[in-house]
Amino acid sequence: MFDIATTLLGSIAPVLQATGNVGTFGAAIAVGLAALGAGIAERGIGAAAVGAVAEDDDMFGRGLIFTVLPETLVILALVVVFLTL
Repeated sequence: MFDIATTLLGSIAPVLQATGNVGTFGAAIAVGLAALGAGIAERGIGAAAVGAVAEDDDMFGRGLIFTVLPETLVILALVVVFLTL
């Protein structure tokens, strides 16, 4: 996996340096990795929240909050992108 990533970045880097869009590429990577991390976090949280709600209906609000919480990382990443561009 690391070899694929280094090959991809090695082939894209000269093009980005020639066009001057290195900052845009960095911002896209930052938002993409934040979204990937939030998705991985929501996978476990969502499964646990559904299980908790299945056993006790009063856990719906708490499960909803915990499920939405990782998405704030993506929103914050987007805010940083809009402030830097």
